[in-house]
Amino acid sequence: MDNNSQGSGGVKAGLGSLFGGGAPQYSNTELAGVPLTGMSPLSPYLNVDPRYLVQDTDEFILPTGANKTRGRFELAFFTIGGSCMTGATFGALNGLRMGLKETRDMAWSKPRNVQILNMVTRQGASWANTLGSIALLYSAFGVVIEKARGAEDDINTVAAGTLTGMLFKSGGGLKGVARGGLVGLALSGAYALYNNWDHLTGSPSSRLY
Repeated sequence: MDNNSQGSGGVKAGLGSLFGGGAPQYSNTELAGVPLTGMSPLSPYLNVDPRYLVQDTDEFILPTGANKTRGRFELAFFTIGGSCMTGATFGALNGLRMGLKETRDMAWSKPRNVQILNMVTRQGASWANTLGSIALLYSAFGVVIEKARGAEDDINTVAAGTLTGMLFKSGGGLKGVARGGLVGLALSGAYALYNNWDHLTGSPSSRLY
């Protein structure tokens, strides 16, 4: 029996030396200091260095120089597309309301259905074009201001909103420009205030980003 044990031990030792040495030996004290939150206890016979299990850095791999949050240029596509879809939805609902109101004296027939459908598509396209144009101007101003200032903060948001309102209403003369600028300033200021409400009140943020 002893000879067999010694023989098997010699084979294991030979294999261990052949593949880079035997398993590292760790004391119970060293293994006890390894955080194993959410994991089952490791067997002390596993050939794993417990120091490699400690996660003290982010698990996301980012390109060199990349930010952890999306910039205005990346968000511009979502903003423009979402605005177009939102405008089309509300425009279609408004067109349906207008179509039903204008054809309420008509009996349900093909001409009435065609008229309602035309109103829905016309209003949907108009609202989508309007909100999409506003989102495009806002995103363009935001990207340009961010690149010019070299910083991303609420000043860019308020400035982009104000310039968007001014340019969108520029066809109405000076009064239209002033009115559009005030509306853009109010909306962008309210959005910036909403984003910083938790910071201003000192309460922990509960929103997901």
